[in-house]
Amino acid sequence: MQFYSTNNSDRFVSVQQALFHSLPVDNGLYMPSVIPRLGADFFNRIATDSLADIGFQVSRELFAGEIPNAALEELTHHAFPFATPVIPLETGKLSILELFHGPSLAFKDVGARYMAGLMSYFSQKGDADVHILVATSGDTGGAVAMGFHDVPGVRVSILYPSGRVSDLQEKQLTTLGGNIQAFEVDGTFDDCQALVKQAFLDSELNARLSLSSANSINIFRLIPQGFYYVSAYGQVAQYRKPVVFSTPSGNFGNLSAGVLVQKMGLPVHHFIAATNANHVVPDYLHSGQYEPKPSVSTISNAMDVGAPSNFVRLTHLYQNSYDDISKHISGYFFDDDQTRAGMQVIHDDFGYVSCPHTAIGILGLQQYLNQTGSDCCGVALATAHPSKFKPLVEEVLGVEVDVPQRLAVLANREKQSIPISCDFNHFREAFLQTV
Repeated sequence: MQFYSTNNSDRFVSVQQALFHSLPVDNGLYMPSVIPRLGADFFNRIATDSLADIGFQVSRELFAGEIPNAALEELTHHAFPFATPVIPLETGKLSILELFHGPSLAFKDVGARYMAGLMSYFSQKGDADVHILVATSGDTGGAVAMGFHDVPGVRVSILYPSGRVSDLQEKQLTTLGGNIQAFEVDGTFDDCQALVKQAFLDSELNARLSLSSANSINIFRLIPQGFYYVSAYGQVAQYRKPVVFSTPSGNFGNLSAGVLVQKMGLPVHHFIAATNANHVVPDYLHSGQYEPKPSVSTISNAMDVGAPSNFVRLTHLYQNSYDDISKHISGYFFDDDQTRAGMQVIHDDFGYVSCPHTAIGILGLQQYLNQTGSDCCGVALATAHPSKFKPLVEEVLGVEVDVPQRLAVLANREKQSIPISCDFNHFREAFLQTV
């Protein structure tokens, strides 16, 4: 498999180049040159397959012999020792795809652990350390920190917006030490993302260091997220209804991953892009006009993105056709008051405790089903464990939320981060002092 830039479809790079040099020099985003098709027989026989089994089978088609099958199988089973179960709320109509059973309790464990495995496989062939730069609005940083912690030959620098992540999210970013370094940015997620992108385009930095990204701008963070859509389909195919996925969305890598596996043959009837007050993509889906805006702070902070990087990938998958994308994806958004009310209704009606991001996914799905009257099997993605937002969830629902031990152990560790401004030169200087 080769990859091309969304800004230049005539120039191709290898798997290894796209993995380690995640942003093309023309500032586009990498896309696979060929999207292999998986036949109906594959989707008809995966009902009992594990996430690791599915990840291996899809990876085998994607890499087509570039990585030995034995290495791929070992990589996927090491990356995914956990499941992504579908939990029915209304049998055959409304279900939750729980993506928080990995080590950092967020869906991004899937992409981060798979990518760490790939980098470890390839880095064994070289001598230089890889320096990963990643911006986070909350969950990405924790997943990347835990996925890459103590991986030989890899150093990680995480940029996060000061005061805009939850306490436990911040602990995940700032307490591991070792090869993990956190930078606390006086700004928004968009500012963090801009610093990372500028670093990848800085010729001197790239001449001195081997820079890569673990954000969803890296195609290999995004590709494995498609595996759990496939797994979810296998779990609900028994209902023999059209399947609709509702994805809480911020940077739109997660939804792009779903569309990618749909292009590989996954029988998805429709997608829902569910956002908070940062609703530039739902606005686009309604009007056809894409107008990025400065992000605003919400209680669903991991989705506080005003200029989603993966919008270009999403539209690219639909040949930049507004008619095509608006046919396959519906957009809904909810403010903080609606999110709080939704969390309460979901708990009252189903006894289910959701984080604010998951609640937005459920609300989007319910709104779609109510508006269309479709007899579908709706699956909302639960992107994070409610304990990651423990104070908010307990305040809204009036119930105690237990913190799993793998997160609770971080609570009393000392935060270690480097405060920086939004100025690139300030970040550049601080970053170089750590390498």
